[in-house]
Amino acid sequence: MNRRHLLAAGLAVAAAPRMAFAAPAFHTRWSVRGSEGFDALCFLGPLSGKPFYASYYTAELADFLPRFPKPAAAALATLQAAADARGVLLGPTLCLLFSGGADATLDDLIANLDAAETRLKPAYRASAYWDADDWAAFTAGRPLIRAVLAGLREADFPGLRRRFVAGKLAARIPALKTRVAGLDVIGEQQRLLGRPLPPSLEIILLWFSKPHGIRVQGQRFLTHVDYPDQIVLRNAAHEVFHPPFPMQGPAARAALAVLGADPLIGRIVAEHDPAFGYNSLPGYFEEDTVQALEQVVSERLGFASPPASRWKADDGMHVLAAGLYGLLKADGFDRTGGRIEAWIGAAAAGAGLAPGPLHAAAAAVLQVPPDGLWPRKLA
Repeated sequence: MNRRHLLAAGLAVAAAPRMAFAAPAFHTRWSVRGSEGFDALCFLGPLSGKPFYASYYTAELADFLPRFPKPAAAALATLQAAADARGVLLGPTLCLLFSGGADATLDDLIANLDAAETRLKPAYRASAYWDADDWAAFTAGRPLIRAVLAGLREADFPGLRRRFVAGKLAARIPALKTRVAGLDVIGEQQRLLGRPLPPSLEIILLWFSKPHGIRVQGQRFLTHVDYPDQIVLRNAAHEVFHPPFPMQGPAARAALAVLGADPLIGRIVAEHDPAFGYNSLPGYFEEDTVQALEQVVSERLGFASPPASRWKADDGMHVLAAGLYGLLKADGFDRTGGRIEAWIGAAAAGAGLAPGPLHAAAAAVLQVPPDGLWPRKLA
């Protein structure tokens, strides 16, 4: 039955328009650096006391909390509660909003916040991430954000960060530059997106970013300085894909209509741990499309994890990613490349994303029976 579903899915999406996109022999221009500003924003997760973050940073919190002013702590608690109520992740969301301006220091963040309409809003509004509601929430929260950032400065966050990460960055940055120099991630991403991308790809190494990899404006992403090469490279293969196509476009809308009628997908979105993010169907769909594409790139460049094991992450919630990956492989898209937006649109129109083919593809990739996809029994 699984095999029939996979074959049917392959036929359903085979008509997706293909675009022969010849990438240059080598297209990626890498840069690697650290950022005090982004580290400060990521530290808000642990500093808020949320166990999801705080468990990674017990020593740092023990050092810092006695110096952190109580008014700043109260402001942070209010910001965190507001983010939780909106279903967004506070630190990563602020990283995205602040990434249109300078981020080298905590003082840069404060200066950008004070002049947000001119220093931050133009770049954010011009980006693929513009969201009027998010900007309105950011604007409303500016006094609280400023109180928190001022509290970080008063408690000498820059000194805390230097003690924990300065030596690591000095060794890791040149080593990572050497490791990535021969990898053409942008070329592979272009091959699957069916459109050209700018050649720059920037890795920003942080200390307080666990457990996230975070895409910000531009072809830049945040990752932890101690993560092994394989994880950093997978972050690179992943983050630039966001968003893989317009999430308000016809292909995305068609796919969301099909997935929205799938009881399994609905249960995963509703039942998974909200701390992982992806708390809406559009967010889950975008993330899992990107994960499927990232797996293809990682395999072709030699730094992939086996799909059945990598999709145990986040309590096994990324069933959709496994299903999309299986369908892409069955259709040969990983070999031929093309335009993923057209492929998704054709899959939605041709029933390739219907529960039968999608669940069968996911079950084959994850090596579990279709009725064991969610909740997953993880060894």
